[in-house]
Amino acid sequence: MVKLFERSNINGMTLSNRFVRSATWEGMAADDGSCTTKLIDLMANLAKGGVGLIISSHTYVLKDGQATPWQLGIYRDELVQGFQEMTTAVHENGGKIALQLSHAGYFAHPKLTGQTPMAPSKVEGISKTPRKEMSPEDIQNVISAFEAAAKRAKAARFDGIQIHSAHGYLLSQFLSPAFNQRNDEYGGDIQNRARILLQILQRVRQVVGEDYPVLIKMNCQDFFENGLTAKDSLQVAKMLVEDGIDAIELSGGILISKKLHASRLGINSEDKEAYFQEDAKTFKKQINVPLILVGGNRSYSVAERLLKEGVADYISMSRPFIREPGLINRWKFGDLSKAACVSDNMCFVPGIKGDGIYCVTEQKQRSR
Repeated sequence: MVKLFERSNINGMTLSNRFVRSATWEGMAADDGSCTTKLIDLMANLAKGGVGLIISSHTYVLKDGQATPWQLGIYRDELVQGFQEMTTAVHENGGKIALQLSHAGYFAHPKLTGQTPMAPSKVEGISKTPRKEMSPEDIQNVISAFEAAAKRAKAARFDGIQIHSAHGYLLSQFLSPAFNQRNDEYGGDIQNRARILLQILQRVRQVVGEDYPVLIKMNCQDFFENGLTAKDSLQVAKMLVEDGIDAIELSGGILISKKLHASRLGINSEDKEAYFQEDAKTFKKQINVPLILVGGNRSYSVAERLLKEGVADYISMSRPFIREPGLINRWKFGDLSKAACVSDNMCFVPGIKGDGIYCVTEQKQRSR
């Protein structure tokens, strides 16, 4: 039986347990996307806290793909040195870390990039501000940017990379009929809508090699009108496995999915946890690479059940680690009470203000 605190392996990357820190925007990078001491210390603390695999926040591969202020970027070679300091800090504290590669596409921030956001199609009705439909040349530039970013990530000594194709960012947009209304080879049926993603995987694999972990984060569904369906998502997962993906982190929803997005509020009972688990069960029956499940995981008992029942191979969390970077060691050494996170999403407010994310609720409780 698979256990939470057993060693495992993802394409040569040995992990000390089955817990993953899901990519989390920290709001702690410098204005140019470079790594800061504050970020390095955060990653080191997660490693000290016992997290088996740390995944960085979404890191833009092109400047025009930046989504949020103080977001990490890996769009030029000069940024590699700062990332080397980050990976060194994690490794010195016994951890493993992967870099998540991303492009925001439709949801890029024009005030930060100075450019009109690109998207698979110029869709009306979702935003009041202009969007540019990507040309074939734009698509090839994005593919090349992911390739170059993967090469930089390996040079920075990350233990692996994760391609971000979830939550309505660019690669997720290509998969979704709500955003992708193209009539060329990158639009139409799911094979065409997945083409850019598969081409990126192929190009990334060429530069990092066969023995380097390449993961993906993708939606089980968009939970949005005319969005990616569970059926099409599973088909994409099968294509990715066939083309050599090493593990899949399953999430769901997009930035404008309202209540059914990735960071849901009020996860205050076990029945509300692991809210993508039904889709995960379907995936596990039909794919043969490790499945990482994120979405409302809060309790040790739920995590243990998910592994025991074969719903997932790894348990991924985001918000609980903002409040408790040492959560995994707490569980390991016998305190199995649920994560202290109350799922109010207040942790992201200071990040938006430029102070970096932290648990506002915990700080208020301490100040009483």
